[in-house]
Amino acid sequence: MANAKTTTLTFRIEPNLKEALRSVAEQEHRSIANMVEVMIRDYCGRNSVSILQPTAPTSSKSRSTTRSK
Repeated sequence: MANAKTTTLTFRIEPNLKEALRSVAEQEHRSIANMVEVMIRDYCGRNSVSILQPTAPTSSKSRSTTRSK
């Protein structure tokens, strides 16, 4: 999923929650953003919330890489 497009999420939390998040992310060797993503996925999994997987875009035209002689 590393190649999927991402979007920005901005929100406010209490400083003590941010510090706890930073501490957990550091323990897991993750960025804060990745830790939030992991936590959301875990919560959704425990609560039967489906997460749709992005689909690969399809091309209507295919290009040939061979040349005519």
